[in-house]
Amino acid sequence: MHDIRLRKPMANPSAAYGAAPPSGVHHQTLAGLLVLASLAVLMLVGSRVDPAFGTFAVLGVAIGGTLQRSRFCFNSAFRDLIQFRSGRTMKGVIVGMTVATAGFGIHMRNLLPNPSLGPIAPEAHAIPLSVALLVGGMLFGIGMVVAGGCTSGSLYRIGEGYLASWVSVAGILAGLVLASHHWNWWWQHAIRRAPVVWLPRYLGYGGAVAATLVGLGLAYGLVLWIESRGGVGVQEFTAPASVRSFHEKLREIVAAVFGRGWPAPVGGAVLGFLNVLSYTAHMPWRVVGELSRWGNAAAAVVGLGPGPLQGTDELSACVVTVGGGVFTHGFLLNVGLIGGSLAAALLAHEFKWRIPRRPVRYLQSLGGGVFMGYGSGLALGCTAGAFFSAVPSLAVNGWIFAMALVAGASIGLRAINWIP
Repeated sequence: MHDIRLRKPMANPSAAYGAAPPSGVHHQTLAGLLVLASLAVLMLVGSRVDPAFGTFAVLGVAIGGTLQRSRFCFNSAFRDLIQFRSGRTMKGVIVGMTVATAGFGIHMRNLLPNPSLGPIAPEAHAIPLSVALLVGGMLFGIGMVVAGGCTSGSLYRIGEGYLASWVSVAGILAGLVLASHHWNWWWQHAIRRAPVVWLPRYLGYGGAVAATLVGLGLAYGLVLWIESRGGVGVQEFTAPASVRSFHEKLREIVAAVFGRGWPAPVGGAVLGFLNVLSYTAHMPWRVVGELSRWGNAAAAVVGLGPGPLQGTDELSACVVTVGGGVFTHGFLLNVGLIGGSLAAALLAHEFKWRIPRRPVRYLQSLGGGVFMGYGSGLALGCTAGAFFSAVPSLAVNGWIFAMALVAGASIGLRAINWIP
């Protein structure tokens, strides 16, 4: 087994972080504080429309900052496990879903005390088990590997200065518009009559939570087994404690939050907790439903809008969307995510414009984005909604989406070998 050490031990990491020029505070620190101030203004403006908007702006910033500091990307989780037999990020994903499962279970019980009566808890990400789910999951898996990042990963990398991520998001919007144009066909022929399997209907909340936690535990064990088969071991280093004064203690805390990358399980646990807060406020963490609204609005401007979409009002998930106001909960989550990542990157002095060296990288990002957009439109969500929020929603569709992702990611890994 190869052992990769991501970070070298430092004698005094608090001194390394925040090193400013002799003239004063580092320019990226100032820029990061300015971004945070701008996000605060956005929160206040949104709150004047709806008090809950401020909550989702804060949640978006927190999610973006967490993704950036922990380098948390679902593409990395699946790709690294398949290609390198490294489960570093996947273990963080499982930890996050474990935290969210407990919180979701409690919240859904408050929303719908008796799940056996028929309805599904409001906003739970439980969707029909259709062919569209399988096809969408596979297409998304191919796209995220080819593009080099999932939907949320592309958004947070925009905040780090990756130009290729802008192209990926453009491809995602185009794919979502295309999926919107095909939506009515998929609804009529695949989705409308497919069953929804929501575990609390059959097991109660206690049984459904227990079954999901057992499944996550088995998944964690599978990741450990895959790693033991000769993968890449990842050893995280933390600096030795050498704090002597109050000032140094404060600098060490700042260094831990902004100066060093967070371990994946920490990032996953924080994201799981934020997901619970998001669901408590209104809905679980979702991304592509709002992105489809952006894409379809842009398409309508040039006369390419998809028109009425059948059945979307019957589904509680990341459905393709047409119309709506400027400010929505999803809008503030996504904009806050990008802004939170940008602020975190600046405060860590990690922001840098990253321009692909080869033009083919732009085509790769665009094509992968289109696959992700179309796939997430069919599967009613991306890795954030259809996986990270669906499994804690105690819905079987989250597990099926994950299996389709594995198949798609495997195909995507072979596809990128053909790219010169």
